[in-house]
Amino acid sequence: MAWIYLLVAGLLEVIWSYSMKLSDGFTRLTPSVVTVVMQIASFWLLALAMRTIPLGSAYVIWTGIGAVGAFLVGIFLLAEPVNAMRVLAAVLIVAGLVLMRVASP
Repeated sequence: MAWIYLLVAGLLEVIWSYSMKLSDGFTRLTPSVVTVVMQIASFWLLALAMRTIPLGSAYVIWTGIGAVGAFLVGIFLLAEPVNAMRVLAAVLIVAGLVLMRVASP
């Protein structure tokens, strides 16, 4: 169950980072509220996951899901630029996530 908590926490990190972008520096109410609520939920699920998953593994996977997810949201929803170096960086992050998961109990 801890790995499910961690996955959902990572996905919520993607949501809060996107809503933070939409908040325009916390000047728009709805995206600002979504950001804070999703942050709290993401941190709570991360904390639950860390009851059984080692700190290093949980944190690396959580931030990796958030980083790659935010990268994809940026490309697909915000029309951010795509180039070979950015894609390679995301691929390397995913490879690191897979290795961390394999190495974790």
